[in-house]
Amino acid sequence: MWLSDVSVKRPVVAIVLSLLLVVFGLVSFTKLSVREMPDVENPVVTVSTSYSGASATIMESRITTVLEDQLSGISGIESITSTTRNGISRITVEFELGWDLTEGVSDVRDAVSRAQRRLPDEADEPVVSKDNGSGEPAVYVNLISSTMDRTQLTDYAERVLMDRFSLINGVSSVNLSGALYRVMYVKLMPEQMAGRGVTTSDIVTALKLENVELPGGEVRNDTTTMSVRTARLYQDASDFDYLVVRTTADGSPIYLKDVAEVGIGAKNENATFKNNGISNLSLGMVTMTDANPLNVSKAVYEEVERMQRFLPEGTELYVDYDSTVFIDRSIQEVYSTLFITGLLVVLVLYIFIGQARATLIPAITVPVSLISAFMVAYFLGFSINLLTLMALILAIGLVVDDAIVVVENIYHHIERGEPPLLAAYKGTREVGFAVVATTVVLVMVFLPISFMDGMVGPLFTEFSVLLAMAVIFSSIVALTLSPVLGSKLLKANVKPGKFNLWVDRMFGRLEKGYRKVVTVSVRYRYAAPFIVLAFVGLSVVLMKTVPSQLAPQEDRGVIFAFVKGAEGTSYNRMVGNIEEVEDRLLPMVGQGVIKSVSIQTPAFGGRAGDQTGFVIMQLENWEDRDVSAAEALEMVRKSLQGIPDVRVWPFMPGFRGGSSEPIQFVLNGADYNELFQWASKLKDIAEDNPMMEGADLDYAETTPELVVSVNRQRAAELGIPVNDIAETLEIMLGGRNQTTFIDRGEEYDVYLRGDENSFNNASDLSQIYVRTRSGQLITLESLAEVEEVASAQRLSHNQKQKSITLKANLVPGYTLGQALDFLDEQALSMLPSDIVIDYAGESKDYRENQSSILMVFGLALLVAYLVLAAQFESFINPMVVMLTVPMGIFGGLAGLLIMDQSLNIFSQIGMIMLIGMVTKNGILIVEFANQLRDKGVPFEQAIIDASERRLRPILMTAFTTLFGSVPLILSTGAGSEGRISVGVVVFFGMAFATFVTLIVIPAMYRLMAANTKSPGYVAEQLDKALAKDDSLKVGPTGEPLTD
Repeated sequence: MWLSDVSVKRPVVAIVLSLLLVVFGLVSFTKLSVREMPDVENPVVTVSTSYSGASATIMESRITTVLEDQLSGISGIESITSTTRNGISRITVEFELGWDLTEGVSDVRDAVSRAQRRLPDEADEPVVSKDNGSGEPAVYVNLISSTMDRTQLTDYAERVLMDRFSLINGVSSVNLSGALYRVMYVKLMPEQMAGRGVTTSDIVTALKLENVELPGGEVRNDTTTMSVRTARLYQDASDFDYLVVRTTADGSPIYLKDVAEVGIGAKNENATFKNNGISNLSLGMVTMTDANPLNVSKAVYEEVERMQRFLPEGTELYVDYDSTVFIDRSIQEVYSTLFITGLLVVLVLYIFIGQARATLIPAITVPVSLISAFMVAYFLGFSINLLTLMALILAIGLVVDDAIVVVENIYHHIERGEPPLLAAYKGTREVGFAVVATTVVLVMVFLPISFMDGMVGPLFTEFSVLLAMAVIFSSIVALTLSPVLGSKLLKANVKPGKFNLWVDRMFGRLEKGYRKVVTVSVRYRYAAPFIVLAFVGLSVVLMKTVPSQLAPQEDRGVIFAFVKGAEGTSYNRMVGNIEEVEDRLLPMVGQGVIKSVSIQTPAFGGRAGDQTGFVIMQLENWEDRDVSAAEALEMVRKSLQGIPDVRVWPFMPGFRGGSSEPIQFVLNGADYNELFQWASKLKDIAEDNPMMEGADLDYAETTPELVVSVNRQRAAELGIPVNDIAETLEIMLGGRNQTTFIDRGEEYDVYLRGDENSFNNASDLSQIYVRTRSGQLITLESLAEVEEVASAQRLSHNQKQKSITLKANLVPGYTLGQALDFLDEQALSMLPSDIVIDYAGESKDYRENQSSILMVFGLALLVAYLVLAAQFESFINPMVVMLTVPMGIFGGLAGLLIMDQSLNIFSQIGMIMLIGMVTKNGILIVEFANQLRDKGVPFEQAIIDASERRLRPILMTAFTTLFGSVPLILSTGAGSEGRISVGVVVFFGMAFATFVTLIVIPAMYRLMAANTKSPGYVAEQLDKALAKDDSLKVGPTGEPLTD
């Protein structure tokens, strides 16, 4: 092979080439960003709209549906989902993977602008933001003070901190939890208002007319231009006290203080956040879709450190919860595993080769190959993440194979008496084709991984490409640097040590014994096809037996708990419930398992509903506790049993740290009543199933609601617009911001609301008065009927259709695949045809991965076969080689079953890797057998000799792969679950395939390849024909014949 020939003849060139690869690889490594996973998030844009006092039904029809109609015409959209609650509409637009997020945001803003003229005038302007889709903060920063109350803390956070943190690159928004917002609170007293004949409309009108600051033009002269403005007259509570809201018949003014209590204070308390029992304020950093969480976290820590010296006395700012700690620790664990794997591989090489000099060659070439791959990673925009580092760990066992094959063959020639330089030249030429063949096959097997659909394909593109590039560089280095080092370092007649002599004796006996086994195998070759078919059948059985899921449950150092009260549960009641949860958890803090407990209600700033709460339990560092997160979860579950009035579901974070339930089964249809009927039946079935717990629907028609039905005829007769009635109800019962005031340069709202203590039930609405056309006040009950009904607080849409989602957590010991298969079976047997099944969250990712993995696996097999066919110039020889795959797959599946692992995205990637790994054994045997046949060795003899001759390199490559996967299987700490899944598949699959294929492949080659030829056979025939043709054109004396 010319590459190895040139390298042996020009050794300095080969060395310089490797040094250049290392230099550029190291430079590229320093420029790569660090993440948990590759950046494969679909670009997500959210549209949030508030309409104070509007019910969920009104929000859905007048805001959500209007916006969705405009958004659906945007290009590149993969899905539109929405959640509508009382006063809040939130639409999530998910674009196709790779879509330009800036273009997407621009298109969404244009669509919102088109829809805005159809939205209610009273609704707030829709807010378009780039967040992570879930709206879940990645980092929580807590603010506590011994000198400021929560209202002052909130004011300080809004004045000083919010802008500082929101300007951090990658932060989409900053959510405040436990905030009390500072306002000029005007508490309207219904009795005093009725006694003095004042309505809410009077107060609103007075504020609009009096509390103004308007431009008044400008005054100009020859030298100066001065602007004119009307100064604000209302700056503090005393000013507002004397706002004239109405004048009596005798001309006496009625002041605001006569009908309301006015003071600077907090809006109604409707949020609580506590950390380890101490009330404080929390700032949640929501990252952008395309942001790097590690970079965001680092910037947040730096900003917190910078702010320390500017904090008021007695105030403390600190990072409470950081979800990226798991990422950082996982990366460190993978680096450790990578280092240990490298040492084990070198140890195996020394045991097999027996010479420190020979061992040094692969020990040098492996790092060169791995480091070189970083160049490609940098130019393709990849990152250092758990998957790319896992690719490097697995690559160690692969890239060392090329160097082993070359070094072992050079050493074989030296043992035959050839000088090192000649041995390097001839030995590398002999195995050059095998090195290139295995490299091409491996590359062609790995690259189809990037064709997987959904999230999983792009997720593993970096993994497959980096692995393929490491293998490509390993073949280049093996054919350039390895022969050069072999010619310089390897020596003949090196006196072996006692251990090396013992190893050689054992190998000698093993080779003799193996030769006998191969001879018997070839003799009884007709049994080989039945063995292959048996393993194919057993693999199918195991495929159905091994549980499947999207990803293994990871110990991310945190446990979450979702708390839900009955629909309509008040804030004060929820605070008592969430504090009961806190009281049961706090005794566990500092006992070696739980480090801290943070509670919040409502959960996620109210996005999950007012009757909800969320608990974050940070666990002690992995090395500082003796229990796993799963065991800690059981401890937490037991301690939270039996809490009255609420349901509590503790759970571990899902794939990539999500806090949503893994099971999300969506029913789409045209009518909520019909959907709710069938969803309730499905929920009852799920609750009775042992695989699921905490089954719940995101829809419930149980929220108490008062419906005010206005008598239109009566209202028209009295000259009372329905709008006045609705406005009065909104202000008295829901509150409204009406104008603003300035304090210390900051603008705050003037907040109107009726005294909450005056309105506790439906009958209290009789205290609300409106004015007729004649000026007379009448009660609301004389105009309208009030009826208490049960309604839905949350209305969801999926792809613009009405939808209800069944959510549940998995019981330990069961997998997502088992739960979804059960729900699919139940739904298909009972649901009518007009209801469509869909999935969301982790369930959606799992189903998309499941549908594409078989296609990718089949594509990998086909590509590997065709590449081998091209290299062997035969369709039979590669078929023999591909028969190693069923044994590898069976071994991998059996390993998963034995080690109680699941078939997930990590183990599936290991399965695809096995195609390339196990076929290397077959290639080495078949390729050398072909060489021997070309030299005239009889067919059956060539098979036996090739098998015996390639036993040592096959075992060496197998053991390096096996020992390389041992650190993965024995992984502990952050992120070990994914590494274990891959390690189990590779170890058991490679071990079993190596053992069986060493016996089956010679037999199948004897059975199928008797009539095959070497790759150069056709060329030889052509050369002979050309030579014969030329000889016919030459006369007896050598002169050319003429026609």
